[in-house]
Amino acid sequence: MYIRRTTIKSRKNGEPYYTYRLVESVRTLKGVRQHTLLNLGSNFSCPRESWPDLARRIGEIISGQKQLFPPASDLEDAAQRYAALIIQSKNRADGIDGDSTTSSDYRNVDISTLEFMRPRSIGIEHVAYEALRQLKLDKKLQELGLNKHQLCTAIGTVIGRIIEPGSELATHYWLQHHTGLGELLGYDYESMKLTRMYQISDILLKHKQELEQHLYERQRSIFQFEETITLYDLTNTYFEGSGKYNDLAANGHSKEKRTDCPLVTLGLVLDSSGFPIRSKVFAGNASEPQTLAEMIKGLKGSPLKQAESTEQQQLFKQRKPTVVMDAGIATEDNINWLKKEQYHYLVVSRKRHREFSEKEAVVVKKDKNCTVKAYKKINYKTGEVELYCHSTRREDKERAIYNRFSTRFEEALDKLDFGLHKKGCVKKYDKVLVSLGRLKQKYSRAAKNYRITVKKDKKTGNAVRIVRERKQSPNSTDSHPGVYCLRTNQDTWDEATLWRTYTMLTDLEAVFRSLKSELGLRPVFHQRTKRVSGHLFITLLAYHLIHTIRCQLKMKNIHSSWSDLRKQLKGQDRITVSMKCQNGETVHIRKSTRPEPRQQVIYDALGLSHYPGRTIKKVVSV
Repeated sequence: MYIRRTTIKSRKNGEPYYTYRLVESVRTLKGVRQHTLLNLGSNFSCPRESWPDLARRIGEIISGQKQLFPPASDLEDAAQRYAALIIQSKNRADGIDGDSTTSSDYRNVDISTLEFMRPRSIGIEHVAYEALRQLKLDKKLQELGLNKHQLCTAIGTVIGRIIEPGSELATHYWLQHHTGLGELLGYDYESMKLTRMYQISDILLKHKQELEQHLYERQRSIFQFEETITLYDLTNTYFEGSGKYNDLAANGHSKEKRTDCPLVTLGLVLDSSGFPIRSKVFAGNASEPQTLAEMIKGLKGSPLKQAESTEQQQLFKQRKPTVVMDAGIATEDNINWLKKEQYHYLVVSRKRHREFSEKEAVVVKKDKNCTVKAYKKINYKTGEVELYCHSTRREDKERAIYNRFSTRFEEALDKLDFGLHKKGCVKKYDKVLVSLGRLKQKYSRAAKNYRITVKKDKKTGNAVRIVRERKQSPNSTDSHPGVYCLRTNQDTWDEATLWRTYTMLTDLEAVFRSLKSELGLRPVFHQRTKRVSGHLFITLLAYHLIHTIRCQLKMKNIHSSWSDLRKQLKGQDRITVSMKCQNGETVHIRKSTRPEPRQQVIYDALGLSHYPGRTIKKVVSV
C-alpha cells in the first residue's frame, strides 16, 4: 500500500495539476496491477516524506494490526480518517458485503481484539434530514443550480444550526468531527474547506424568495391548512463590533438590553399554524409601525400569491387574510392602511377606556388556572367591533403589581410625613413639595390614584401634615383590572373565535423564543450586511425544519420543545466495530447503535427507521 501522485491537465485552461491516490499492488492473471483503494484528491497536503508512514498506518488500522511506534497526532488523525473512508466504501472487490446483513455470517472471533472506532452522532441528524427531504428542500436547491458540494454544504449548514447552533467555524468543526450526517448524504465533510460555509450563506440568501415560497407551499401541502390568519411582529438581534460595514446596523431599543451593541431587526410574517410566510431584515432602529405596510404589501408577491392560479388570486382578493398584531404596530395609520387595502385586522386597542359587562359576557376559556370572559360591542363612530375581555389570571397579576407599588408609595408618604416632626428631616413647605413630586414620578402608576394635600403652618412656613385620599379613575385599567380591549373589522366572528385568534400571537412569541434560544439567532458575529442577513436566513430555514417536525409530533400527542427533543435524541451514534477472526481475517462493521426507547417513540411517531444509515461490512484478508 502506498501513495501515488499523478499529473493531470485541467479541462478549463490546460494547466497541469497533481492528484493523489492510495493504491496497492494486486497480482492478477495478467500480472501485477495497481488497485486504487482511495482517491485522496488534489488538496492532499501531507508532506512527501510522511507518505510511507501514513500508508503503513492506514494498512495497520484496516488489517487490525497493533502499532509498534505511535505516529504523530496529525498523522494518526489522517490515517484514521482515510481508513474509515476505505472501510465505509462500497462495491469493492476486496471483500465488501455492503448492506447485506440478513444472511447469517458466523465466525470465530478473538474478543480481545474488539475495537470500537469513530463514534458519530446520528439520531438528531436522522430526524432533521428526513424533515428536509420531506420538504423537498434538497431537490429545490438542486433546481436552483447548486452542485453536489454546494448542496451538501447547504444541508450541513442548516442542520448544523438545528443541532449545534454556532458560527460557521464551529459548524465546520462539528461537521468534521462530531456528526454522522455525511454518512446519510454520502459526502465527506472532513475534506470540505471552511470557505464553503461562508459561500453557501451568500448563495442561500440570493435565492431567499424562491426558498421561502417553496417551503411554505410544501408545508401547506403536507399539513393541509388554509391561509386565513396572518401574524406579524418584529424582534432584533445584536452583534459584536462597530457595525460600520453593515448598512442596517443601528443603535435602537434592544430586547436583550444590549444597548452597547449595534442591532438589526427581523420582521416575520407567519400564518396561524406558525409557518413563516415571509421575512425581512430591517435596520436596528426600525420603528415597528413603519414596517407593516412594506411586509404586508410583499404578500402580494408572496409564496401564496405566486403559486396560485388566476381564479385563486381573485378569490384571495375577496378573502384576504386577517392580520393580527400587537398594540405596538397597531397605529391609526396602519389601521387606516389595512382598511384601504381591504384587509381584515384584529389588534389590541390603544385607547385607555375600559369597561366590562358581566351580564353580556360569555366564557371563552375556563380551566382550573384561569377563566376568560368576553363581550362584543359595536363602536358606531369607527364601525369597528370592540371585544372587551376579562382574564382572572391577568386580574390577579395586575392587582399584585398595583398593590406592590401602592404599598411602596404609601410607605414613602408615611416616611415623609413622619419626618415633618423629626429633627434633621425635610420640613420646609417648598422642599416637601419637591420631595413629593419625586415620589409621584417614581411611583407614577400608583400616585395617579391618590389625591394628596400638604398642610402648611403660616407662622413657620413649614409643612405640618401630609394628607392622602384614594381616588379611582372610572373606566380605566385601574377600575377594571384584568380587562383589555381588542378591536377588529371582522364582524362575522363570535367572541370565542376573536379571542382565540388573537391568542395566536403567543405562538409568534414562541417562534421568536425558539429562534433566539434554540437556534442561536443572537448574537451575530458577522459584520457585513450580506453575511448578517444570511445568518438570519439560515436560522429561519432551520426553523422551517423544526416546526415541521414538531407539528407532526403534536399530531401524535408529543408536545416537547425542540431543546427537549434534542436531549431525547442524543445518544444514538454511528460506530465502527473491528475484530480479528480465527482464520486471520479482520472484519470491520459500520452501523448505527440501537436507539433508546425514548428515541424509538419519536422515530415511530415520524415514521422513520430505527437504524439510520447503511450497515457496512468489510472483510480484510491476510
